[in-house]
Amino acid sequence: MNIDLIIPVAAFIGAASVVWALMGLFTKKQSRAAERLERLQHPGRRRDTSEGIGGPGAVGSLIEKTAPTLSKALDSGNEEEENSLKIRLANAGFSGPNARRNFLAIKVVALGLGLLCGGSWALARGGSNAWMAWVIGAGAGFYLPELVLTFLKMSRQSKIFLQLPDALDLLVVCVEAGLGLDAGMRRVSEELATGAPEVCQELATANMQLQMGIPRRQVLHDLGVRTGVDDVRALAAILIQADRFGASIAQALRVQSDSMRVKRRQMAEEKAQQTAVKMIFPLVLFIFPGIFVVLVGPAGIQLMENLVNK
Repeated sequence: MNIDLIIPVAAFIGAASVVWALMGLFTKKQSRAAERLERLQHPGRRRDTSEGIGGPGAVGSLIEKTAPTLSKALDSGNEEEENSLKIRLANAGFSGPNARRNFLAIKVVALGLGLLCGGSWALARGGSNAWMAWVIGAGAGFYLPELVLTFLKMSRQSKIFLQLPDALDLLVVCVEAGLGLDAGMRRVSEELATGAPEVCQELATANMQLQMGIPRRQVLHDLGVRTGVDDVRALAAILIQADRFGASIAQALRVQSDSMRVKRRQMAEEKAQQTAVKMIFPLVLFIFPGIFVVLVGPAGIQLMENLVNK
């Protein structure tokens, strides 16, 4: 076969492998119906909501087997960097014990695939600057998992911010009805599991930590750090202060819920006010040229005909 045909095919296979691996790692492998059937068949088995990167499936099992070896290439041994990466993974929803190791393994794999794609492009094009293709391919493969992680982190934090006022309202109702904070959090995590899964997952994790005997102050502090949302950190600080000084937890939750609801409404009004400015660009680029042609086109044709006749 011709080398000009082999190189593009190899580049396509490498890019398709990267996309397939990322889709397999960051999507669920089972539908909700299959998960419910599995829970009914095995009632004693607890569903793990924080498996981390590299869940069940062929790709996940492959990552689990090769991750310890691959992650050593990027393991700096710096405790501060390790904690920072663990926090970013927890903000994105990957709080499992092996999340950091699997993420580093994914970066190594993406780096190798980037080198493969860049090398294929360099061999196809050749020239004196072919080494730039290697560098660009390696850099793109190395930082692509970071970009995906940042996107997942921002998306999850936005969902938590939008879902938290409704969860706090229900928590206020539970606390005022006579339930304690622990029982109220468990009730909220059960009732809003479908409408607010991200918030319910964090509340369920916090409730599990409380049942394990961890002090409430530490659990609330970890809740704010694990989510990475400023409003959740403020809520955790308010609850810690209320628990320390014996203040009403229901009143503190109500005040925080009202302030978050006002903030959410103000953000929606701000975005609504920005629509007029944002619509200028598509109007000028796409709609105005068409209107200009319809209105000025006939006049321009007549003007040209008059000039030709003269």
